[in-house]
Amino acid sequence: MLLYKQKKAQNAKGNRFLITINVVGSAGPMRFIVNEQELVAAVIDMVLKSYAREGRLPVLGSDLNDFLLYCPGAGSDALSPWETIGAHGGRNFMLCKKPQPAKSADDEKTAAAVAAKKGLKGAGSWKAWINKSLSLQVAPH
Repeated sequence: MLLYKQKKAQNAKGNRFLITINVVGSAGPMRFIVNEQELVAAVIDMVLKSYAREGRLPVLGSDLNDFLLYCPGAGSDALSPWETIGAHGGRNFMLCKKPQPAKSADDEKTAAAVAAKKGLKGAGSWKAWINKSLSLQVAPH
């Protein structure tokens, strides 16, 4: 009898269902039980924390603003972080990193110019570090 009352109390919070989230680049899907009224941003945060806790690769980071959640049945647009996860009725989702703006050739040239002003060579700096490391000798007493 007590179990029946607990189940009734759980239903008062809202419907819960199992979702599957595929993370791009990861070995396999992740499964979670979520409330249908939960926000997409909260689900993304939960996925990132669980992903890091399990030690999955590749390492994603923890900023939920860097990710988009897609529902294949809802079209090609990403879900808004402020809508509820149960709004589309989908159970399968895909988590992708937001595309980073590509560096232009001008940005690369200015980065190389700044490095040259500082006296750093791109490929030769490791040689200087090794020579400096090896030249440090302990002075005899």
